[in-house]
Amino acid sequence: MIRLEDTSGGAVSAAIAAERRRMGSPTTGMVLTLLIMADEDSQSDATSAAVTAARQHPMRIVTLVPRPESTVTRLDAEIQVGGDQGPGEVAVLRLRGQLAEHANSVAVPLLLPDTPIVAYWPGASPSVPSDDLIGRHAQRRITDAAAAADPISELHARKSGYIPGDTDLAWARITPWRSVLASMFDQNVGQVSAIIVSGEHANPSLPLLAAWLGAALGAPSEVRVDDGPGVTSVFLTTPDGNITIQRSDSRTATLIRPGFPDSTVAIPRRDLAALLSEELRRLDPDDTYASTLDALDTIP
Repeated sequence: MIRLEDTSGGAVSAAIAAERRRMGSPTTGMVLTLLIMADEDSQSDATSAAVTAARQHPMRIVTLVPRPESTVTRLDAEIQVGGDQGPGEVAVLRLRGQLAEHANSVAVPLLLPDTPIVAYWPGASPSVPSDDLIGRHAQRRITDAAAAADPISELHARKSGYIPGDTDLAWARITPWRSVLASMFDQNVGQVSAIIVSGEHANPSLPLLAAWLGAALGAPSEVRVDDGPGVTSVFLTTPDGNITIQRSDSRTATLIRPGFPDSTVAIPRRDLAALLSEELRRLDPDDTYASTLDALDTIP
């Protein structure tokens, strides 16, 4: 761990480069820069998850922690390169005092040249991420509606402020559900006439899954609340009978279809590192996510 106090973005970049030279490991092979805008409560988990994701996507991780309540204006940094942090680089920057309002000026010297930039807000996020001082630099912008005080309202804010390149971890959380449901339709199951998605209260993944299914199948879709955790079941009405996928734990679910024996399918609840890794696999706009946001208003 290298600690720099009362420093600058340029000095942090130079320190990272010097440590790379000392280790004999150049920055070639880095595929992106990840900018994390976090508070003290969320920065540790977000940075740790990004470090784990860097094992699949070698990157420079820059965690910016604004501290506007500080009476002193300065930048303090903690730097780690390689070693236990895997192939990536990590810089945790605390922006104290008035510097907290100028995160972009601190981040710019740390951006890797000729590589994509991804912005991630693990906690509170701007209403329009692409208009944020950090979001303007990024091709991909990741938010997490589940971290908001009112996740469902936050999800609708994501719809209002959507620009291609935006995504939300509430969407990544339902990828296993979408995979199982899509594979189920490899066989003819008939026309679906009604859809019910159940799960825990105020989980933004529920309306996203319901909206995706409703738009894809052309059927009315609704959300029902239970004790969770997460999404617990999907219920489809078809001409041949009802199809149910019921998850009773955090790993597997039971698929019940008319004319078939019950089967067990894997629908695990994944940790933050796995969700980030998924989002970093594609840096182009997610058109399916955009069309699902457009369908949110159809969900009671």
